[in-house]
Amino acid sequence: MTTSDPVDRLLATARGAPVDDPFRVTGVMMQYYYVCERELWFESRSLEIDRENATIVRGTRVDETAYDEKRESLRLGMISLDLLDDGRVVEVKPSSALTEPAEMQLSYYLWYLDRVAGVRRDGVLAHPRERRRQSVELTEERAKKVESSIRAIHELVRRPSPPPAERKPFCESCAYHDFCWC
Repeated sequence: MTTSDPVDRLLATARGAPVDDPFRVTGVMMQYYYVCERELWFESRSLEIDRENATIVRGTRVDETAYDEKRESLRLGMISLDLLDDGRVVEVKPSSALTEPAEMQLSYYLWYLDRVAGVRRDGVLAHPRERRRQSVELTEERAKKVESSIRAIHELVRRPSPPPAERKPFCESCAYHDFCWC
């Protein structure tokens, strides 16, 4: 299959169709696109993050301990779901500080389930340390935003070099900090 639209290529890749140039997007890639494009570019090159970074350690701890009694990591093609609870896809985050990136990551999971597996689900963003839950639904508007983001991610990861470093409020806690500022 030959198509120039990254969304069509991603769907064909996910469905196992022969694709001349397969294209994959993970939930982490979608999240990073909304956090920092440079971080996404590094991730797309499989550059190892600083696993000892305090933010990564905290997120890993929350990820490993929250909803322990219900927890099942579900890998479905390009996506890895934290939890299914009463038929809803639950994405667990240590903090609600970066709401849009988390919403878009979960929206991508809902879009992927709908477009690839033919399964419609609602989602929940869970912030266990804050005892907060937020419903997320795949509306047509949100689906279009996911598809637009997939196209932008494709363009970004195809670049030969990363976007220039741009100082953001959370740079100090970023696992790729040294790639930008040292």
